[in-house]
Amino acid sequence: MIPALLLTLAVEVPLYALALTTLRLAPLKRAVLLGVLVNLLTHPVLWWFLAPRPGAARFWSAEVVVVLVEAAVLYTISRRDPVLLLVTSLGANAASLLIGLLLL
Repeated sequence: MIPALLLTLAVEVPLYALALTTLRLAPLKRAVLLGVLVNLLTHPVLWWFLAPRPGAARFWSAEVVVVLVEAAVLYTISRRDPVLLLVTSLGANAASLLIGLLLL
């Protein structure tokens, strides 16, 4: 779990920082902190959920929930455009998922 979390943070935090600052949704320091926060909240729960039965349907449904939860947390904290936050969450999670799959 720790290597996966480190990989997720290495991929997603820079993407969150880039997207949130480029879209003017957060200053850089806050964007980095938000990227770390949402991943520290969702990543352990994702692994806990997948551990007993890591099937494809369970995996994909969990990934969808992670995207939605991360976007909701970003919105709750920032009160910025929810659609942009959802797209940002989807992009960051898709990138880390793709890189994780490529490294398997």
